[in-house]
Amino acid sequence: MQLFLSQLMNGLGNGVIYASLALAIVLIYRTTGLLNFAQGEMALFSTYVTWKLVDDSEMGLPVAAAIGISMVIAFVGGALIERVVIRPVERSSPLVIVIVTIGMFLAINSIAQAIFGTDTKQLPSVFSDAAWVVGGVRVTAQTVGLVGVLAAECLLLWLLLQKTRVGLGLRAVASNPDSSRLVGIGTGNMLMLGWAISAALGALAGAMIVPMTPGLSAGSMQAVLIYAFAAAALGGFDSPLGAVVGGIIVGVAQALAIQYVDPLNDIELVVPFALIGGVLLFRPTGLFGRRVVERV
Repeated sequence: MQLFLSQLMNGLGNGVIYASLALAIVLIYRTTGLLNFAQGEMALFSTYVTWKLVDDSEMGLPVAAAIGISMVIAFVGGALIERVVIRPVERSSPLVIVIVTIGMFLAINSIAQAIFGTDTKQLPSVFSDAAWVVGGVRVTAQTVGLVGVLAAECLLLWLLLQKTRVGLGLRAVASNPDSSRLVGIGTGNMLMLGWAISAALGALAGAMIVPMTPGLSAGSMQAVLIYAFAAAALGGFDSPLGAVVGGIIVGVAQALAIQYVDPLNDIELVVPFALIGGVLLFRPTGLFGRRVVERV
């Protein structure tokens, strides 16, 4: 039982990470109807910026301050990406948009390596190394901190989307962009804002993820992106709550599968792919996704 609870805690820590990136994916989908396959690499580039601000001999900022600055930079970068790269093709076929985001994936990854190098970097965690034993189960400050960060993200997003005029505009554009345009809502500005907020969330997720890995490198976010997509698919691509629940489910399922299913020890990516396949087969809208009913 103690081993099971320990794996449960490990899964919770990983699940919170997947949920954070899944929130960014869901936010773009809700505001634009697009799946951004470059979300992980956008987070990767922002994490490199965080590392540079911390590691620079002249600046040497604290990690928390560096994360805040990189989120601001990511916010601006996300807005520019929407305006320069996505806006010209937003009315194209879904295949064209998928190709564009995959191209962004490759381009951002290459640019990051060209600017920051290919060697592995170490980014310190914003949380302490403290740990406590509760009922025989080790609980780390890292896990508690990650849960707190995710809870704060969810609260702020809920307040933005439900309690502000900007949030109302974002939801209106996501629901019906043509009608929103007719009543005077700046559809283009709302779409740009959605990308900007999503990029900032990705920057935060990247800075939380990397300290839990062997180091920051060009491939740091690629496996995490797969788990985040699995979380978003499981919860529903149009549901922030679903992204959180899906991320936790994926993280826990991964931890338990690795511990109790020996053949999966070296191929744990089977877990998210199996979850994505199961969701697409039995509930394509996800656990919390909305069913769209159209009149013929």
